[in-house]
Amino acid sequence: MKTEIDEMIAQYGSENAPPPWQIFTIANNIQEGNLHFVQKVFEGAFESATKSFSDRFSALLAPKSPFNDSRYLGFAHSMFSNLIGGIGYFYGDAVVDRSYAPEYEEENEGFWMETADARGRQGVIKLEGPSELFTSIPSRPFFPRGFLWDEGFHLLPIVDWDMDLTLDIVKSWFSLIDEDGWIGREQILGQEARSKVPPEFQVQYPHYANPPTLFFIFNALIDKLEAKSTMRDSGDLLEPIRSAHIQNPENAKEYLRNLYPLLKRHYFWFRKTQWGDIKSYDREAFSLKEAYRWRGRNPTHILTSGLDDYPRPQPPHPGELHTDLISWMGMMTRSMRRIAETIGESDEVKEFKGYENAIIKNIDDLHWDDKAQTYCDATIDDYEESVHVCHKGYISIFPFLTGLLPADSPRLGAILDLISDPEELWSEYGLRSLSKSNANYETGENYWRSPIWMNLNYLAVRSLLDIAQSPGPHKAQATTIYTDLRKNLVQNVFKEWERTGFAWEQYNPETGEGQRTQHFTGWTSLVVKIMTMPDLGGGGKVKDEL
Repeated sequence: MKTEIDEMIAQYGSENAPPPWQIFTIANNIQEGNLHFVQKVFEGAFESATKSFSDRFSALLAPKSPFNDSRYLGFAHSMFSNLIGGIGYFYGDAVVDRSYAPEYEEENEGFWMETADARGRQGVIKLEGPSELFTSIPSRPFFPRGFLWDEGFHLLPIVDWDMDLTLDIVKSWFSLIDEDGWIGREQILGQEARSKVPPEFQVQYPHYANPPTLFFIFNALIDKLEAKSTMRDSGDLLEPIRSAHIQNPENAKEYLRNLYPLLKRHYFWFRKTQWGDIKSYDREAFSLKEAYRWRGRNPTHILTSGLDDYPRPQPPHPGELHTDLISWMGMMTRSMRRIAETIGESDEVKEFKGYENAIIKNIDDLHWDDKAQTYCDATIDDYEESVHVCHKGYISIFPFLTGLLPADSPRLGAILDLISDPEELWSEYGLRSLSKSNANYETGENYWRSPIWMNLNYLAVRSLLDIAQSPGPHKAQATTIYTDLRKNLVQNVFKEWERTGFAWEQYNPETGEGQRTQHFTGWTSLVVKIMTMPDLGGGGKVKDEL
């Protein structure tokens, strides 16, 4: 296409160029061969389409003070349109290991070596499908496929734009569920998709979980139903369709009723496959059942957790308990309880309420460390005693990130102090993934060992806003941290977007520079959602420090 564009510019000049539909076309140079492309050309007023998008965006997702100026509006347009542009339809077979090898139970010390041997056996891996998936993606050039834990974050901004589209995507994901309740964490569908993934990462395992972030969307739907949201005047003739589930609550309830059996299957699959051992080690807790451990770890990584190389107890032990996973289970359980309430499943409301209460109590009983004043993973020491292993960082604040700490929690003050301490998680650009004081800071692969990640920073901002808007002893502190963190995150992602032209997978905590994958307009687009949050700091424009 570049040849045709150069010829057009040479003939007409850049100031008097033909319309876009004429420039951005491929020359009809038909030659012999067995592969031909059909080119469709859009002829029309691009300007009117752009104006329609801008008007709708201003009605639904306009940045609030101090980001309510033209610079940030253009930035928000770019980030969100790229997120929407990453939605696609995928179809093909997948590589799955359904050997159900006994080693995959991970019950023995040294289990990671046994599971590695089991994975290396020949003849147990087969192609399944084909399957289809309607989803957004993290990055069109680099990660053009569906990722389970990414998707819930991707959809949070899209919820406010088009609820009907969002619910179609969620439904597509749950159509992948198997008879046990498992959904593959990475959807590498078809040979073309597999060609972009190293062979060792292509195989999906039915005992591997991933954070259940799609339940964020059910919470968002129920929030809107409970708030009795009215249809906003976006100037879009399709608005009644986009918000049909909100304007007609029975439609939303019918949607939830239809999905509910699949959601329960998925929920109880989590409880069955990711359970943690309390009884064998005489741990004291409110409940002897509510403890959880990620399967699929080795000494350096727990890829299934999403926080790949974040420091964990060493060496791995089958008696480990993971703070992040029990927190995800608390969030998921609360969502299931709310769904059951919405569709009138009163008996099951009681069941889920019981699980929820037990999980919240066990988070404190099993994971709070009085000496470190934070939440920690647990493991078994050489004396067969349960001990905490504390690596301050995102893991330490997971009960807070997932919304499980109320405004009057006795743990909240220490969590807020950890977040706001420059020698721990706080930086001028966002919250570090690992404390600056930790011995593992910036070591090894350094993927989740210092960099700033937008998805978990978004959860922090959201939880801070909840505390800041609720009565309680930490209201003032949460308001200050919320205001500063919101400003730091938006300003830095915007600065790097202006400097490089890209959104990035993560950001350096010392310089703020974007790093790793560029054009990462998946969950980094949560910056759009952060800009729509209220200004609690007295308003005023952001100073131009760029």
